Amino acid sequence: MEGHWRLDSLRKGEKKTVCAARRNQLTSRERFSASIDKPFFGPPGLHFAIALSIFLISAASCNRSSGEPLQAKGPQVSGFQVESTAFKAGEEIPKKFTCEGEDISPALRWTHPPRGTRSFALITEDPDAPSGTWIHWVVYDLPAQSRELSEGVPKQQQVSGGGSQGRNDFGRIGYGGPCPPPGGAHHYFFKIYALDTMLHLQPGVTKEEVLQAAKGHILGVAELMALFKR
Repeated sequence: MEGHWRLDSLRKGEKKTVCAARRNQLTSRERFSASIDKPFFGPPGLHFAIALSIFLISAASCNRSSGEPLQAKGPQVSGFQVESTAFKAGEEIPKKFTCEGEDISPALRWTHPPRGTRSFALITEDPDAPSGTWIHWVVYDLPAQSRELSEGVPKQQQVSGGGSQGRNDFGRIGYGGPCPPPGGAHHYFFKIYALDTMLHLQPGVTKEEVLQAAKGHILGVAELMALFKR
């Protein structure tokens, strides 16, 4: 026996009202028994399948229009952090670690890295420099089991315990402390990169060379920001 049903069309301007009605007013039966603009003839089972498909598509559309954020895809890294015993995040860097003091590197330590980490790289930079981002320290191929850099890392090509140092924007190997022109405070970022490979770069390379070699191998980044002004 052929049936005759009609489904109400959903006009664009009525979408919000219909979505609310579907959630708050319509019964289970009413959701599937609406009729279409043109007569439809066919087995009841076929009509039910069509009505069910339309309902599911409409419900999904309602959810998308509700303003709920989409979840970002990709590895979710939590708990990977870096800190210093010399200063806290957001605080001023003591002069001892700048060009106005001994100009030695501060002690850094970081927490357990993401799974699969095989090495670490460190880049310290000042994005507030007048000529653009200024690189203060480049270190790479730190062993996966390392969790810290002690205060005053010698300014030489190799790091004790494993790892190499690159060239900073002062043109020297190793750490070069904050030395901004007089004025407002600059922001200094100490970034630890957890990598799934060893880079095997020669000592003395630049930040750009390190990041190029690390492309596609970064599992997570831990960041510490501190301030300094003269």
